[in-house]
Amino acid sequence: MISITAKLMGGSVNIPGENIICCITFLNTAESDNSGNVETLAWASVQIHCLCSTNAKVPYVSKLAQTAEVPPTVSDTSFIPYKGDCQGQIVLSTKPKILFCDLQLLPGLSKSYVYTEVLPPEAPPSYRGKLVKYSYKITIGTQRVNSPIKLLRVPLRVLAISGLPDYNLCEDSEDLSPSNPFLENQNKEQELGPALQLVQNITARRSPNFYNITNTRGKVGRFCLFKQAYRLGEDIVGTFDFTKCTVPCIQLTVTLQCEEHIASEYDINKPEVVVLSFSKHHEVCLHMTHCLLNLPIPMHATPAFVTDLMELKWKLHFEFVTGHPGATDIVLTEDFWQAPEFLNIETMIWDLPVQIYPALPTPEPNSQSKHSLII
Repeated sequence: MISITAKLMGGSVNIPGENIICCITFLNTAESDNSGNVETLAWASVQIHCLCSTNAKVPYVSKLAQTAEVPPTVSDTSFIPYKGDCQGQIVLSTKPKILFCDLQLLPGLSKSYVYTEVLPPEAPPSYRGKLVKYSYKITIGTQRVNSPIKLLRVPLRVLAISGLPDYNLCEDSEDLSPSNPFLENQNKEQELGPALQLVQNITARRSPNFYNITNTRGKVGRFCLFKQAYRLGEDIVGTFDFTKCTVPCIQLTVTLQCEEHIASEYDINKPEVVVLSFSKHHEVCLHMTHCLLNLPIPMHATPAFVTDLMELKWKLHFEFVTGHPGATDIVLTEDFWQAPEFLNIETMIWDLPVQIYPALPTPEPNSQSKHSLII
């Protein structure tokens, strides 16, 4: 038997334009003293592809699927990287690279190959939504003579950088992110060019923005958001100020949400905008003068992006429950406050857009992603 092992050097999270490196090892697992058990492989090839699957409400046909030629025959000896994979259409496919032809392995011996490929800059990000899903795989195919092809699939996660403002990189080249003197310097983001450095500088700046919250009865409160741009894994921090307000706020809820907007040419069935909720903050704030908002952004979320099929946007969704002026005033009866039995309330909602950019996790030196197959 032959054991095939694939290791992703540098982690399984990548940015379009980055060089993906995968080390692939073929090992004859037979005992070394059995010299007659020589394993032979006819060939091996590697390819990266991205599959897009959509909901039945979105009749999408990718441009690559429209121009692709249908093979006349499909057999077990044809190298089709996405064969047997989940339902979907190919929206991105790199050219296959041949690792070897006619490889012979003696018992106990192995042979390693390094596969490198630059992810195209126009590559869509990995995403698992309700209407649209994008997924990436590195497919390694190999075959014995007169035998079916065996496939080893290595999943990839791709994070795209979208919506960067037109800043002058020469004037904005200073690293503004906080540093930790107790950690070794990690140069992976610097190797990816100025795009991630610009993201780092944008998300490191603090520029407080204040928003007055009002309804038809008067002022409910004042909200302060310390910055508008964040990276995955950061916390969205803000404060509410209820001093000098004429309308009492009884409770509030803030939810981090993303919206799926389908492109107009594929929106023939007029599906509603799909909203996905993540972290949530709830506060009962009656008679409070200030309260703090702290919403973590999960690392598994997908930053904002735009493709020919859809656009993903992020927002903070606010829900305020307010009372009538004077109805919630504190009245002491024998040194105790008696809460009112009935309270007339009103609910108001508000959406505040925020920008979320990718952040690459720092890979550990010995935590290379491994995937194996025995044939």
